[in-house]
Amino acid sequence: MAFLLSRRQVLAHVPAAACVVGAMPAQTKTLPGTWRTGPDLPLQVQEIYPAAFNGNLHLAGGMYRTSAGLPASDRHVVLAADKTRWHDAAPLPEARHHPFLIATNNALYAIGGFTRAGQGWAMQSQVWRYDADQDQWHDASALPAPRGETTGGVVDGRIHLVGGRIPKGAGNSAWSDHKDDNAHVVFDPGTGLWQTATPAPTARNSAAGIVINGLFYVVGGRQAGRGNIAMTEIYDPDEDKWRTGAPMPRAQGGLAAASVGGKLYAFGGEYFGAGGGGVFKQTWEYDPAKDKWRAMAPMPTPRHGLGAVAIGQKIYVIGGATQASGRGTSAKVEIFMP
Repeated sequence: MAFLLSRRQVLAHVPAAACVVGAMPAQTKTLPGTWRTGPDLPLQVQEIYPAAFNGNLHLAGGMYRTSAGLPASDRHVVLAADKTRWHDAAPLPEARHHPFLIATNNALYAIGGFTRAGQGWAMQSQVWRYDADQDQWHDASALPAPRGETTGGVVDGRIHLVGGRIPKGAGNSAWSDHKDDNAHVVFDPGTGLWQTATPAPTARNSAAGIVINGLFYVVGGRQAGRGNIAMTEIYDPDEDKWRTGAPMPRAQGGLAAASVGGKLYAFGGEYFGAGGGGVFKQTWEYDPAKDKWRAMAPMPTPRHGLGAVAIGQKIYVIGGATQASGRGTSAKVEIFMP
């Protein structure tokens, strides 16, 4: 677990570092999909979960680059409907990294995440709902327990959250105070209540989740003491049961995913090792009908701790970091077209 301890300590104290964007190596064959450059974010930020809401792209929170390091952010920025520029909206009520943004029932929610606690980070249970007409955040029903580095999706208007990190005891500030989790909680905006559903088979954090045709897919992620994992697990809400799908071709944690045309697309992530680790450039497509993965055109700027949001037939791949852990925080936005 030493490498994970080092990562969390680095995120808490890392000084600013220049973004490093290496040239893409030559490809031996042309892979499907095309990339183009989108409008850069107005800040360099990682550990984010952006979301589509009312046809626009919303990003709130994360860890942003400053001359002093990587503090948590309360900034909330929106990519306007014309998709050419970002503008500021009402900030979060509190600076937070890893807040999970998700939209349903004409509302955008920011769920959980981490706030500063001494020299560490404490995960939170607060949930906020964004009112676009008033440009204000309001308190919503809190999570049953603090949670961060989770993933989720919307099925029949209800928000499903699976996995992530939770406190393992009374402590809630150091990495060692937290543990990986497989809990599955469901929020009903109509009643304002959280309920429990069947837990996922695998406890993990920093995974990616997408709903396709009413099924909830959770891919990749990592576990403390084990590192990155490749498992694909699929939840059927009609049966309240999970099943296992084909694993990712490579174990990747800190990745992002989105869906276009009934297929899942996964991007990036990071790995750790004796040399300090690195960042994945891979883009993968998963076809649920065939239960198969295939390689797609790699990311022009490999990143982890990034976000991926589909609007129409385009996937906006947003922010993150170009180096492992807290280094190379980026403002990049690149658009993938399968």
